[in-house]
Amino acid sequence: MSADESLNNAENLLARLEAARARLDETQDADQAIEILQELAELAKEVEAELQRAKRAAETEAAQPPDAPAS
Repeated sequence: MSADESLNNAENLLARLEAARARLDETQDADQAIEILQELAELAKEVEAELQRAKRAAETEAAQPPDAPAS
């Protein structure tokens, strides 16, 4: 996966995170709030993992000679 693909995935996850945060702001139900908080925690972990993948991919791409084929 390229750095750009990982960054796009992270952006999509961030959009989902923002939508979940908005749902949390709107809810008055404690049980639903707990579920949304768990979802937010999972999404945050996924965003962090994607950003780490993007970083590794960018470092790999930067280390390749200009004439090397992309993997």
